[in-house]
Amino acid sequence: MKKGAKTAFDRLVTRRSNDVISFVCNKGALPPGGGRRYSEFPQEHRRDRRNPAAKARRGNAFVAAMLAPAIRVAGASIMAEQKTRGILYVVATPIGNLEDITQRALRILKEAGLIACEDTRQTRKLLDHYAIATPTISYYEHNEAARAEELVGWLEEGLNIAQVSDAGMPGISDPGYRLIKLAIERGITVVPVPGASALTAALVGSGLPTDAFEFHGFLPAKSGQRRTALESFRRAEHTIVVYEAPHRIREALEDVVAVLGPDRPVVIARELTKIHEEFIRGTAVEVLSGVRERELKGEITLLIGAGESQAQPAPGKDLSARLREIMQEQRIDEKSALKVLAKEQGRSKSEVYRELQRTNMRGGRR
Repeated sequence: MKKGAKTAFDRLVTRRSNDVISFVCNKGALPPGGGRRYSEFPQEHRRDRRNPAAKARRGNAFVAAMLAPAIRVAGASIMAEQKTRGILYVVATPIGNLEDITQRALRILKEAGLIACEDTRQTRKLLDHYAIATPTISYYEHNEAARAEELVGWLEEGLNIAQVSDAGMPGISDPGYRLIKLAIERGITVVPVPGASALTAALVGSGLPTDAFEFHGFLPAKSGQRRTALESFRRAEHTIVVYEAPHRIREALEDVVAVLGPDRPVVIARELTKIHEEFIRGTAVEVLSGVRERELKGEITLLIGAGESQAQPAPGKDLSARLREIMQEQRIDEKSALKVLAKEQGRSKSEVYRELQRTNMRGGRR
């Protein structure tokens, strides 16, 4: 409760005169006519000068009766003063087709005091299309920390802010998390306004199972780190969804073939909701072959199907023994035999090699 409201309340319960009513009315806690005037009470309630005890009892009764019709109004006014903080709206925007935005999102973008954008130029295209004149401010990866503090300060002062990204839902592989987290820590109300998402659009159009899936954002840019990430998907029993840049999609598919195997189901979803929307479906090696023949452009979502059940070595036969058998049967060197063994196991060559190394080390210690 704010200091002014508390003082008004204290005076209201300690003084019994028409001046109290006037004072509270002026403070906005009690509108005129909201309570009973002292002169309206029976005469015996005002004959209390010679009897202090009776004066106290009747005074308390007076205060209770006077407050009864007005306390709800006063409380509502005080609560209204407390609810002066702004609201942070996290608004989904189209991922390509400008028609893919909800009526609620448009209304909030119009009514907000400010729109925080990943790129003000990109968001301006959407705002101009729908004749929205709300001012914008940049909020992107490199100014996220400082700008988040600034935006939360304005929210605390009562400004409603809509947060958007260039496309889709803010915070999903886009700037937004830091502002949302800080707003929650400061007691600001955060309201999500759902809408278009490349993640869900690609998933339902892929033809891969949708009952369970994992989303991993963007794959690492460097091949070594990317292969390590892919290694964790090898035994996945559900669909994996990642984002990938068009200039890296070929290398990423090469790593998928090397780590997850050539027969792993893969889907590329490209330019979703746009004129050149495309789904490329097949095994990893088939999709890679198609990508090598042409250059892909636009936003890309890569989906990887579940891995098959892993083949196990024959009872009593370890990997080293099987590797020697392959070399003898097919008359090939160890490196080529390792590739064959990895394919048999449904595992990457590097993983099979590491297991062979561990097996040989254990054998050497015996």
